[in-house]
Formats: sequence, C-alpha cells, structure tokens
Amino acid sequence: MTTLKIFTLAIGAAAFLSAKNLSDSSCSNNNQNRQVIETQTLPNPEKPVIKENKIQVALLLDTSNSMDGLIDQAKSRLWNIVNTLTTLKYNGQAPQIEIALYEYGNDGLKDENYIRQVTPLTQDLDLVSEKLFALRTNGGSEYCGAVIRDASMNLNWDTNEKSMKLIYIAGNEAFDQGKINYKEVISKAKNKKIYTNTIFCGSRDEGIQSFWQNGANLGEGKFFNIDSDRKVIDIATPYDLKISEYNLKLNDTYISYGIRGSEYKSKQVTQDSNAEMQSVSNAVERTVSKSKKNAYKNDHWDLVDKAEKDMGYIATIKQEELPSELKGKSKEEIKKIVALKSEDRKKIQQEIESLAKKRQDFIDGEMKKRGSSDSDDLGKAIEKSIVELARKNGYHL
Repeated sequence: MTTLKIFTLAIGAAAFLSAKNLSDSSCSNNNQNRQVIETQTLPNPEKPVIKENKIQVALLLDTSNSMDGLIDQAKSRLWNIVNTLTTLKYNGQAPQIEIALYEYGNDGLKDENYIRQVTPLTQDLDLVSEKLFALRTNGGSEYCGAVIRDASMNLNWDTNEKSMKLIYIAGNEAFDQGKINYKEVISKAKNKKIYTNTIFCGSRDEGIQSFWQNGANLGEGKFFNIDSDRKVIDIATPYDLKISEYNLKLNDTYISYGIRGSEYKSKQVTQDSNAEMQSVSNAVERTVSKSKKNAYKNDHWDLVDKAEKDMGYIATIKQEELPSELKGKSKEEIKKIVALKSEDRKKIQQEIESLAKKRQDFIDGEMKKRGSSDSDDLGKAIEKSIVELARKNGYHL
C-alpha cells in the first residue's frame, strides 16, 4: 500500500472516531438532560399529599313531645357551637367546619325507626339554621341505635385520619330502645374514628341507668346530663351593639349569582332574624360565625366566595346568572367590583374578630363570677366536650 493511501485512511479513521466521540458525547449529554427533566417533572412517590382537615359534627336531636326545650336550646346555641369549633387549629391551620342535623323520635316521620336526616354534613350554615328553626316536636319512640347507625353510615364523613368526626345525640328516653343494637353501631362508628357523645335530658343517675353513659364510653366520647327545660343564660356585653352594626356592613359585601342567588341571599337575612328572635346574644354569636372563613362559606351563591375559590369563574359567568346591579358590565368591571367587596369583607371580618375576642373575655370573666356547671345546657355540654376531644386528637385553641 502506498504512503498516500495509508495517510488518507488514517485521516478517515480519525474523522470517524472524532464524529463517533461527538455523537457519544451528545447522546450522553442528552441522556443527562433527559434525566434532569424527568427528575423535575416526575412526581415524587414519597412526597405526602396534604389534605385539608375538617371538623365534622352531626347533631342528633330528639323531637318527641317533651323535647321543645331541647330544640330551643339548640336554636340558641348553634352559633356558639360553631364559634367554639372555629377556635380550634391543627398545626396552626384552621380546619373546615361542617355540621349535619338529624331528628328522631317523632311520630310524624315517615320512617320505621322514626328518624330523618334534616341536613347532610355541610358548610351551608344558613341551611342548618333554617332547618333547625323549622323543627317541630311530636310524640314518638326514640331509637338511638337506629339514628346513630344512619348518621355514621350515610353522612359523607371525611377520610382524612387527622379530621375530627363527632356525633352528638340528645334525648330523654332509654338509650337501648329499638331493634338496632346501639353497642354494635357505636363500635362500628368508632372503627371509622367517629366519636359518639351522649347528652341525657334529665338527672345524671337516670342517664347512667338508661345506658346513655355506656353509649358515650363505647364511642370514646363524653356523657353529659342537662336540664332541657332550662332557659339559656345570655350575658350582655359592651361589644354587642358594635358587632351587630358590623353585621349589616358584612351582609353588604355579598353579591348573589346564579338562578337561586337572590333566594339564598334573602335566606341569609332571614337567619339573621331567627337568631335575633332568640336573643341579642345569639344574633351576635351568629355575626361572629359569619366572620369565620373556615366555617361560613357561601360559594354556591355568593360571587365573592366563588371567585376566591375559582379565580377563573368570573370570565365564564353568563349574563343571566348575574344580579341586576352587575348586568351589562364587562368582565373586567365585575372583577374590580368583586375585588373591592372582598377587601371590604376582610376588613370587616378583622374588626369583628377583634371585638369578638374582647367580648369573649368579658363573658368568661362574668361566668367565673357567677359560677357555671358542665350541665348548664346543650351548648355548654357540647362546647366542653369539643375542647377536650380536640386536645386528645392534636387540636389546640
């Protein structure tokens, strides 16, 4: 082979190896880049999915003939119960609040066990209030096992193990009536981490003898006895009038939308009136509840709450879904109006929160002077047990 041919072949081989090295280097770089991209985009299977905690409370109320006083106490203490729930935090975060309502022991109920789910677990507290004020008593048989079974099986209990799930059942007849074994029902509920609390309307000894205490023990809840005919004691404070004035301003920040929006907004005012009919104190408690974002949400009819939950909703809303004051306005104009209402609401809520703390301090001081009992009324019994169970489950005030 001539020297020229050998030189030519050497150059070709060198060129081939150089090209191959560049190709290999490029592939290596591409593989590294691909690995970086995949590392950035692929989900980490070990990273936990954070779920928002809930506190869910089912109120099971006896609506037989003798229970008018119990229903009246429930009306007077609903918002006080809500406000106790809203003070609780888990790892510094305020959980969502949901309440369900059942009635049982009423002959007018078309059910073989005389039970009825009045509301599901819901954040629509105006609905809970509306249905509570509509309850009427009528003689009947009180089957505690049956109503606990229905509530523990048919309500939409949260699957998050950090959520707190509570049943409160109140009544005045033997706890073991009916075909449904309360022991089995409560044990199954406890397996789902649902705590059963019992409130007997009568003497403590009678409540123990008629198995109400046993029901609470099985459910790892609390047992209380109350005088259901006792009138709720309200304490007037120097802050009540100012909080009531803020309620009117708060209502003005709501913008109804949808086919039934105006109807729901009207219901808000009606439930304000229902609370006020019970007492000034009850109306103030409701206003405080309405200032709590984790409890009082109305995104199903209020455009401010809806826009906060779904930022893109306003861009898709139809003209026929708008209230009269927003019809004909551009989407940008609507966004500005909603944003202004949202800012107003936040300021009002902060003012109410500040006044509510001063009010509660005043009430606590007065209660210490007067002295109080665990069995004062339905609301006090529930309030005390909520705080105790909350601490047991890692929640703090």
